[in-house]
Amino acid sequence: LVLGYGMMLMLVYGFIYSQDTIADRVGAGDQAINFVLGFIIGMFAFGIVGMYTQGLQGMASTGILEQLCMSPYGLITNFMARTVVGAISMIFSSSILVWAIATTVGGELHFSLVPVLVLLALTFLNLLGFGLMVGGLVLVFKQVGQVAMILRMVLFGLAIFAREEVLEKSNIVLAGLLHLLPITDGAICIKYVLLKGQMQGEELVPVYFHPSFFFLVLNCFIWIVAGVACFKYMENYSRYKGTLGTY
Repeated sequence: LVLGYGMMLMLVYGFIYSQDTIADRVGAGDQAINFVLGFIIGMFAFGIVGMYTQGLQGMASTGILEQLCMSPYGLITNFMARTVVGAISMIFSSSILVWAIATTVGGELHFSLVPVLVLLALTFLNLLGFGLMVGGLVLVFKQVGQVAMILRMVLFGLAIFAREEVLEKSNIVLAGLLHLLPITDGAICIKYVLLKGQMQGEELVPVYFHPSFFFLVLNCFIWIVAGVACFKYMENYSRYKGTLGTY
């Protein structure tokens, strides 16, 4: 937390004081908080998906994976439990970090407990399904570390730059692709609650009526079903071939 706070604070102040006038610096402070929040959401996505890619690769290379498969709960249940525990830890520490930076630079956060928890849960389910799908590929192909890293970096970048204006200016194909990715709508909705206070102009519009919330819920069903199906198929295929623990 201390190291992360110091690093992010240097980036924020560097961005703010790079502006020429005091008025620009005030506006830059709000943009910096937006960037910090996106950065934290990106790190959350990066970590969740990494638990299935690097985690599986590390276990396969050390011989732990086959031992874990002997558990009566099964491989997928064990990994989901590990991911939930890791996600709770990341959310707790990230919340402290965002609050500390916003307080230091004078930014305003509009915290609403129930919407934030709902959005975090839905975003986690999206990332869980996506992580299971990529993890299934790791079980069979093993050496997909570089490809998995690229996918994680794409999610990381999307969380930082995901904004409603980007979707509005995109054509139908690009907007559909962005909606399909597991982090875009979650990041937009979380920013809408924490940064805008669920306000559209002068009107209070709950996040549950936001267009991105609809796509977030829809993506949950798509990614969870696809992720679990892919992971189980790849796991059974690897068991049949006898290569589950082979690196």
